[in-house]
Amino acid sequence: MTKPAPVSEYPAVVLKAGREKPVRQRHPWLFSGAISTISPAAIDGEIVDVHDARGAFLARGYLNRRSQIQVRLLTWDAAEPIDAGFWQRHIRAALAMRTVLPEVRGCTALRLINAENDFLPGLTVDRFGDFLVLQAGTLAIDRRKQELAELLLAETSGRGVVDRSDMAVRRLEGLTPVRGLLAGDAPAEVIEICEDDMVFHVDLLQGQKTGFYTDQRANRRRVAAYCAGQTVLNAFSYTGAFAVHALRAGAAHVTNIDASVEALTLAEANLRRNGFDPDKVSENIAGDVFTVLRDWEAEPERLYDLVILDPPKFAQNQSAVERALRGYKEINRLALRRLRPGGILATFSCSGLVSSDLFQKVLFGAAIDAGRPVQVLESFRQSADHPVAITFPEGEYLKGLLVRVTL
Repeated sequence: MTKPAPVSEYPAVVLKAGREKPVRQRHPWLFSGAISTISPAAIDGEIVDVHDARGAFLARGYLNRRSQIQVRLLTWDAAEPIDAGFWQRHIRAALAMRTVLPEVRGCTALRLINAENDFLPGLTVDRFGDFLVLQAGTLAIDRRKQELAELLLAETSGRGVVDRSDMAVRRLEGLTPVRGLLAGDAPAEVIEICEDDMVFHVDLLQGQKTGFYTDQRANRRRVAAYCAGQTVLNAFSYTGAFAVHALRAGAAHVTNIDASVEALTLAEANLRRNGFDPDKVSENIAGDVFTVLRDWEAEPERLYDLVILDPPKFAQNQSAVERALRGYKEINRLALRRLRPGGILATFSCSGLVSSDLFQKVLFGAAIDAGRPVQVLESFRQSADHPVAITFPEGEYLKGLLVRVTL
């Protein structure tokens, strides 16, 4: 006998028959194709209850008819209201988890809230010293971001919250990019953060994403372990975090390539701040990495002991995956051609739509095209402060391989 739906203050979204399994398995996304009806009283950006075709309560989340993901689920407990107490409990749980992570000890830059993977869909928060950077990826979070920013300041004793809701994904929610101060004090143009006794300059308002790639923390350490005495090519270098780690580990020389002159200027400042003379141990090249590496095909003598490839996301949506795979294959082919025999390639993809298996197949194709025999030594994933909810495998977006060219 079907259990009657509980009395609720929230409007109802009713699923089509047979479409409730992902909801019961606690996947946080409900796509438009699974929905039969939406109550006329339901307001985009506000809370709704999700029922199966027979009227039984399944979950509660927030609605946006403009998005292909029409409901993002917050709770599967009919007795749990989505109120101020809900947000406070879940924010506190996310913050508490970070306090027990060995990986982030001694680091003043880390992810505090990882959206769906911390059971708060659409909300991403990074900490950089005394300041927080918030990204609102959905309509519902965007409407609540002021209140959430003030709650975050109270829970973290931070000085200010910067809004970096300027991601392309917001267009899918009917939102425009936003950037600015949300609450508290404004940060300086450039602030300093610490990672493993190294200091990095971060531009919270103008830098890429939220300003610094904390998801690569563990991988910077692992790659650096191979760098002692080596010449290193750091492609898509951004502000040089991999370069500083490599030099601290004893690298002989690092060449940074990035399209952004501003990022390379910060990279040079980061080297100086950590006691390295850029004129002696590094070279900065401003330009498109594909173009630079293709130009170097005519310079067979320009070889390195270790190459790092950390490109931006190539696949923003499903329609872009094939093009992204061609891009990954070509950039890895070019990188493999820059290695001396016995050289190491650390290569990454942050495209969530490209799986680890698919990425390894792409690297296989690149190795064949480059004519270089390759051995896989290690695999990489995102840092522990970027957890992946077991019910949300899409949350595992960063993957990488460390490979050795034998000849």
